[in-house]
Amino acid sequence: MRQGDVLAVFTLGLLLGGTLTGAGIWLLSGLTAPLPPAARTAGLLALAAVGVLRELGLVRVPLPQNARQIPPEVLARRARRGALRFGFELGTGLRTYVSATAPYVLALGLLLAGPGLVATLLAGAAFGLGRALSAGLALASRDPARAARVAARLPWIRNAAALTALAVLPLS
Repeated sequence: MRQGDVLAVFTLGLLLGGTLTGAGIWLLSGLTAPLPPAARTAGLLALAAVGVLRELGLVRVPLPQNARQIPPEVLARRARRGALRFGFELGTGLRTYVSATAPYVLALGLLLAGPGLVATLLAGAAFGLGRALSAGLALASRDPARAARVAARLPWIRNAAALTALAVLPLS
């Protein structure tokens, strides 16, 4: 099986997993709807501030992680099914450690803001697509130095995108 085919199935899994997580966040956001808009706005601002401080290394906030690994035979036995499963689990954000603060801030911000089903699903899918970006760049770039330069910029791009999304979230 070609690497491009595996990457496509993996990306599909990431998108499905991210979208499912977005749906879960949207469902749970109904629990925050009774809070007054001022309280939700204050929560968003506080959350974003803690996220920025953590990224700058000024505060230590442990992030959740799931240290389980996907067994190698999952990918070795059936490449397409394994890539889809692995991508789905990574796309949910619940399978492995996500070292960046921005995805957690965005998820909690969506929970507080409750921007609507479509916006929340799109944010979840964008998370999955963002995870696929690093795999796609690794496959597309045969030059290790170039790949390293791009990878060094990814955290800045990811954080800027998440903070921008938070900044434009309308409170319902």
